[in-house]
Amino acid sequence: MKIPASVTKNPLSNSFSFNSPYGACPYCRGLGTSSVINIGLVLPDPSKTIKEGGIAPLGEEREASVYKQVEAFARKHKINLNKAIKDIPQAQLDLLLYGDGEATQSLHLDGTDESIPDYYTGSYEGIIPMLKRWYLSTQSNEGLREWVEKFMELQPCPSCNGERLKKESLWFKIDNKNIAYLSNLNLDNLAAWLDGIELRLSKKQNAIAKDILKEIRERLGFLLDVGLTYLSLNRPSRTLSGGESQRIRLATQIGSQLQGITYILDEPSIGLHQRDNQRLIHSLQNLRDIGNSVLVVEHDKDIMLAADYLIDIGPRAGHHGGRVVAQGTPKEILKLDTITAGYLNGHLKIETPKERRKGNGKFVELKGVTGNNLQGVSVKFPLGKMIVVTGVSGSGKSTLINETLYPILSNHCFPASKMHPMPHKSVKGLEHIDKVVEIDQSPIGRTPRSNPSTYCGFFTDIRTLFASVPEAKIRGYNAGRFSFNVKTGRCDVCEGGGMRVIEMNFLPDVYVPCEKCNGKRYNRETLEIRYKGKSISDVLDMTVDDAVVFFQAVPNIFRKIKTLQDVGLGYITLGQSAVTLSGGEAQRVKLSTELSKKDTGKTFYILDEPTTGLHFQDIKHLIDVLDKLADRGNTVLIIEHNMDVIKIADHIIDLGPEGGDGGGQILFEGTPEGLVDCKESYTGHFLKTELN
Repeated sequence: MKIPASVTKNPLSNSFSFNSPYGACPYCRGLGTSSVINIGLVLPDPSKTIKEGGIAPLGEEREASVYKQVEAFARKHKINLNKAIKDIPQAQLDLLLYGDGEATQSLHLDGTDESIPDYYTGSYEGIIPMLKRWYLSTQSNEGLREWVEKFMELQPCPSCNGERLKKESLWFKIDNKNIAYLSNLNLDNLAAWLDGIELRLSKKQNAIAKDILKEIRERLGFLLDVGLTYLSLNRPSRTLSGGESQRIRLATQIGSQLQGITYILDEPSIGLHQRDNQRLIHSLQNLRDIGNSVLVVEHDKDIMLAADYLIDIGPRAGHHGGRVVAQGTPKEILKLDTITAGYLNGHLKIETPKERRKGNGKFVELKGVTGNNLQGVSVKFPLGKMIVVTGVSGSGKSTLINETLYPILSNHCFPASKMHPMPHKSVKGLEHIDKVVEIDQSPIGRTPRSNPSTYCGFFTDIRTLFASVPEAKIRGYNAGRFSFNVKTGRCDVCEGGGMRVIEMNFLPDVYVPCEKCNGKRYNRETLEIRYKGKSISDVLDMTVDDAVVFFQAVPNIFRKIKTLQDVGLGYITLGQSAVTLSGGEAQRVKLSTELSKKDTGKTFYILDEPTTGLHFQDIKHLIDVLDKLADRGNTVLIIEHNMDVIKIADHIIDLGPEGGDGGGQILFEGTPEGLVDCKESYTGHFLKTELN
């Protein structure tokens, strides 16, 4: 194709950036995607009639003005609203969805049109144009737009096919490859393309590219050294995990070659396979060797043993910790008698089970999964077992489980969830599952009002107990009086928060204890009511360990608090603010809630790297909890890199062999002992050492 002279006259670097108007596709503004209405979400159940909510945006509301328009329009065109959607003639259904006129202008949902178009010339607008208008209108509030988004999906931009750049920018090529093609390559493949590129360029091109290629190779090398081989250059930053983002920043710092800097990293090994640990360690040592100090907060055994100096804080968690119990070189620490030293020197360890669970003989089977880099894989998930999904970073674990299996199970167990699984051919065995629970490390609440007692549900029982105290009955106090969300009983200054928020404008808000109630949340009258000498505020300040003893005679409260103790959270307080809990603590609070519930033995639990942020001792507690769930006949599926978790699995599914384009295959399905013999598996190689 001949490139127009107007394009070649002054090609600027901006012309190859989707963040610049000179290079961005004008249709999607450089996003590469376009929002469109999904008919499947608008008509979720064709067996329903319109009056039963067959057209989801209309719902079952009879008095809504839109529904009245639909009724009037249906009468005019003799459309039977009592018929199932699937039985309505397509021509009539199209009239309801798209209106009675012809579209005068196509609507672009990413807002590139300057004004809202006049969609239809007829009297009835139609459901689809109405949703588009509400989504784009400047008069629509945020809540309305979010509601419309429930019926939309992102699709590749029809103009640039997801390549994000103007077609003129894509005409420029190096070695017959345009910039979009190179951006789509994972870093490993990009490095391979760059290898020997000089031989494929002309003498003039080599003269221009010499310094540029040196810079690209150096920067690319830093990213490869921190284990990010499977990422592509165009990967959206919002899809990166915390560990991946941190390692990208680390690679940037290595490239800067600054000296005299103190770097502080919080668990850089998150999401990293054992194979890539040595690369990360080498990168950290490089930072040190050029004249910097590197301080790492970490639980990974390899990184601890590779350190120059270790500081061990403990001896336990919460108010049982907070002291430096050991410090010195790894060789010195290994000789000590601390919990960390015990796990490092082998005196303490998580035992490999002598027997693996047999399961219940039933399976959920997925066939032909092709999402992202998965290469049409088929896999069986045996039920009634603890399943661990392993593989190097980027091999396709999250795509298979979080983006395919979980949405399928969620739609089966909760039809209203309407999740979109990745492409797959078929699924069998769903009838053996009646509940699916995804337990992640997201916060149990985002405000200081949320706490373990409210999340686990036993705070209602505690309030009822306080309302039954004779003094409370005399005063006429009910359970609501002891809620910090009810005006009558809470402090009127902090409104039950216990803290006051000081807004810092451009800085994060600061929370300080309320000057009236001193953080107790309640007013004086409420605090005068005592159970066994303790006010409601005193109870919220109790640790879980203390509360187990205090409520031993109250079975319905004791049982729920005991599960918090069982998951290793005896040190947190019942009223501890949710915003102060770590990801691992929040996850264990959720696990304790599940443990306290009655189940049918047909529940499918999914956990994605639950050992993130956990010490060896915490991992032991976590495994004990997961064992209890599996022992009840439930299925527990864990995506994990931690060898202590992998070795206790009943069944392993290993993906690989590499990340990105080099992955997406099932390498092994079976027991940990069987994985050791799989020569293609990096996980098997490290597991062999662990089992021995």
